Amino acid sequence: MSFPPLREELRGLQPYGAPQLDVPVQLNVNENPYGPSAACVADIATAVAEASTTLNRYPDREFTELRTALAAYLSRDTPHGVVPEQVWAANGSNEVMLQLLQAFGGPGRTALSFAPTYSMYPEYARDSMTRWVQGRRAEDFSLDLDAARALIEAERPSVVLLPSPNNPTGTALPPEAVGVLCEAVGADGVLVVDEAYGEFRRSGTPSAVELLPEHRNLVVARTMSKAFAAAGLRLGYLAADPAICDAIRVVRLPYHLSAVTQAVALAALRHAPELLGRVDELRAERDDLVAWLREQGLRVADSDANFALFGTFPDRHAVWQGLLDRGVLIREVGPDGWLRVSVGTPAEMATFKQALTDVMEEGPA
Repeated sequence: MSFPPLREELRGLQPYGAPQLDVPVQLNVNENPYGPSAACVADIATAVAEASTTLNRYPDREFTELRTALAAYLSRDTPHGVVPEQVWAANGSNEVMLQLLQAFGGPGRTALSFAPTYSMYPEYARDSMTRWVQGRRAEDFSLDLDAARALIEAERPSVVLLPSPNNPTGTALPPEAVGVLCEAVGADGVLVVDEAYGEFRRSGTPSAVELLPEHRNLVVARTMSKAFAAAGLRLGYLAADPAICDAIRVVRLPYHLSAVTQAVALAALRHAPELLGRVDELRAERDDLVAWLREQGLRVADSDANFALFGTFPDRHAVWQGLLDRGVLIREVGPDGWLRVSVGTPAEMATFKQALTDVMEEGPA
């Protein structure tokens, strides 16, 4: 065996990660382009200073105050309310997902999703030694409920991962899908609705949080990285039956949320109206972007997120490179021929549109 003694199935693999390049217009990782205000920054700085006075002590490993604040925030999306015992949080929704697979997946168990979808899902399964099964979405990236239910009933997965809106397509689940698929999964598994981009969903599209009282096997995951403009914070969370949260506590690392992380997240939640204040603008900018791309004769997936998947190109890498040569970074992801662009400021979108127009007319620079 060669050194280092890596697990055989990991040999030759590259770590996940979008390119981090210093270019004028960065539209590749679905960040909120609007940073926090001076008042929010000052509140965060004060909170960090206060937390720093006790860094010689371990943080509250149950992050009780933060769970209470997150429950209050989630309660805005459901008439039933959410209590702290239903909330769990970790270092980004990535860690939340991995903890779910550690708790409910593992050897002899199966995780399932429907492609195209978030490319980290099979990696969570791999890292937790969980068998991975991947169904397919329809041509328009919607989910065929009958086919999805049939695959779940055939494979009997312990974890089903369904992003809504989906990444990289932006497609939202129809409201009836969650109930149908929770019933298909049954008591032997959990259905995870990943609402990382949930705050960007179009008016009239409900959150799956509303359905928590009806389905004990439902988990709804969120993040503060996107709509909350806090990608650098690394705070993801979920709402579920308290028994699911208790199960995750078995696999979490001790004191996994630092005192500083908890303090910053609480400060950000205090400024939720401000941090979320640009969401309506970003939704409008997204809809304008989708319409413009279609006017160029391109195919564009319907999007409830803060990005658009568009194509198709015989050589998408050449288009991606042509945009990069013009100072615009987007994401080469999704099915062959497609590209994904995040929604930025009006100025950033104008630069992107001009660059794409030039690439399509002139070819790569």
